[in-house]
Amino acid sequence: MCRSIKTLREPYAEEVTPADVEAAALQYVRKISGFRTPAAHNAAAFHAAVAAVAEATQTLLDQLVVRGGGPATAATGASGAVGDSHAETVPAAG
Repeated sequence: MCRSIKTLREPYAEEVTPADVEAAALQYVRKISGFRTPAAHNAAAFHAAVAAVAEATQTLLDQLVVRGGGPATAATGASGAVGDSHAETVPAAG
């Protein structure tokens, strides 16, 4: 899809910041919309889409479980609390 979006989960990223999530969301919306910067009449829809994608991305990262470990990241969730995850650890197959 978009080569400038990097993988935001372990083991590819040790620490994911809200800025990383926002940057990935912005790149995604730019790619989908075809606009680097939206016109004034599209700005609200563009920024709402970036916020929605960022929220969905953070939810995904908070809930992913890396095989043989706990939650994929200890990044701050939307609430700002470290370890804002409800995912259960899945034992590694052995």
